[in-house]
Amino acid sequence: MLPELNIPRENFVFVSGIGCSSRFPYYLNTYGFHGIHGRAPTLATGIKASRPELSVWVITGDGDALSIGGNHFMHAIRRNLDINIILFNNRIYGLTKGQYSPTSEFGKKTKSTPDGSIDYPINPLCIAISNEATFVARSIDVDVKHLSSILTQAAHHKGVSFVEVFQNCNIFNDGAFKHFSERKVRDDRTIRLEDGKPLVFGRDRDKGIRLNGLKLEVVELRQGVPETDLLMHDIHDPEPHLANLLARMEYPDFPVPLGVFRSVAKPTYDELMEAQVEDAISRSGAGDLERLLNSGDVWVVN
Repeated sequence: MLPELNIPRENFVFVSGIGCSSRFPYYLNTYGFHGIHGRAPTLATGIKASRPELSVWVITGDGDALSIGGNHFMHAIRRNLDINIILFNNRIYGLTKGQYSPTSEFGKKTKSTPDGSIDYPINPLCIAISNEATFVARSIDVDVKHLSSILTQAAHHKGVSFVEVFQNCNIFNDGAFKHFSERKVRDDRTIRLEDGKPLVFGRDRDKGIRLNGLKLEVVELRQGVPETDLLMHDIHDPEPHLANLLARMEYPDFPVPLGVFRSVAKPTYDELMEAQVEDAISRSGAGDLERLLNSGDVWVVN
């Protein structure tokens, strides 16, 4: 996907924290920064603020972003920094040998929860949407074509792009998503979100999602429900309510949604900061750091 963006590879920066996902910068022939646990958004903020022309990507995992890094993750999103955040979600701590993570399902038995987790899992999409992320999407590792398409859209978005990627952990959580991702069941258990189209799914495209009051419901089209009754997907809706409802759909009550949930325009942090600096310079001049440091009350240490 990256070569097709027509951006020189020296203008890419991939920043990561700690975890299996965080070795990602080593696998690319671009600039990269391997940071400390959960702080990749902080590093990315500094890079983008000082070099706004660069294409900056944060690579993180469900533990790195949503546990120790939750605060940094949230604030990078609310600022609408023009960066891309890719969260590989395998619902386990893989690097540290299989403890439960913030996205592990309730009752999950792991090395750190032998009797089952009593923590309720975090929904990464809901966290992103509630913090007004201007681009929110989800894909899955076994569908490279779909994933590449989603990442391309994220790269072209002006503002913060958040993409959750369901990723299997072969060692410590093998098969976490096979109940809806395997070829023989995925048509009936997933739904592809397409802008401007009704929410239809199923091997025979005979089921859909309808809005009933303030709730979503699955309906059977062959039982006389017309497609015009279905919810029409609109990624450009400035209000986040429907995107949040879609993000909360989970199997077995609903098909698992994949695609772009939200894509809206909003001034970015780096643009606003640059404009603020230019305004200050126009009012007060370019400034002199040496003069500033030696002005006012100063003292000499002999």
